[in-house]
Amino acid sequence: MNRTTFLTIIGSLGLVIGLVALTAPSVLLAGKGVAPSAAPAVWVREVGVLIVALSAMLLVVRNHADSPTMRAVLWANAVVHAGLFPIEILAWHRGVITRLDGIVPNSILHLVVAAAFVVFARRVGGTAARLT
Repeated sequence: MNRTTFLTIIGSLGLVIGLVALTAPSVLLAGKGVAPSAAPAVWVREVGVLIVALSAMLLVVRNHADSPTMRAVLWANAVVHAGLFPIEILAWHRGVITRLDGIVPNSILHLVVAAAFVVFARRVGGTAARLT
């Protein structure tokens, strides 16, 4: 799969997930075995906004050429997905999330997508973008 196709798929999927998180947080919470209430809904909505923003950015840059900026975008998304990967697993382990079947697909998706972003970031030519 080429980078444009990958970013189109992930950006589109992210828009859908982010909009669901933003507009119907109780659906996501219930699917994980968390009793929907006002406090967790606030954080699910906040994450929804962030997912929508990242996804929109991916869709906007999906056809851009290799550049240090493209590499930075790809690495940043790898970090986001790698960072999100353990959160629900730890929450399930601690009993905060009660439905394992509600987090396994999401956890696998974060791991695979993080790895794919790393692969695409490493393929970007040009001068490496640095965190300085």
